[in-house]
Amino acid sequence: MIATVHGHCYGGGLQIALAADFRMTTPGARWSVMESRWGIVPDMTGTRTLAELAGLDVIKRLVMTGEVIDGSQARRLGLAAEVHDDPLSAALDLAGRLADRSPDALAAAKLLLNQSAAGSTSRTFARERRAQLRRLLLSNTRRAQRAARSRSRAGYGPRARWTPGAVLSRDKPRG
Repeated sequence: MIATVHGHCYGGGLQIALAADFRMTTPGARWSVMESRWGIVPDMTGTRTLAELAGLDVIKRLVMTGEVIDGSQARRLGLAAEVHDDPLSAALDLAGRLADRSPDALAAAKLLLNQSAAGSTSRTFARERRAQLRRLLLSNTRRAQRAARSRSRAGYGPRARWTPGAVLSRDKPRG
């Protein structure tokens, strides 16, 4: 799969682009891991994909701040493979070159390369789902969402703690 990025590539859209085998972008495209703005974390194995593409310190900064970068920066950080004024034409050219190769060899190479990554993707996905569910139940998440809609500061409350057998220690369970 080849993703071409132009315009805005934020949050879930970024995670979809990261799932592609190849990513091409315009220099001025805007990329961001926006979830922190909403009080949640990347999901859809986004944390794993990001960590595989760039240094952990860079990814922590992008995930924790929601910073917006351009396509050229995305390329320098390893999130995009190539920068083109017309990424669609470049993608079509690559697709043509790939079409000239054995689909069996391409499929086997892709499988082998994907399996070479350390750790279990299903475990990563399960951890992300649990973390996302927890975030969605928190009052600070609701504050983040209201602030994002109104383009204001959130004014967060104390961090909630999860305890075994309880929904939340600081938030009341929903009835």
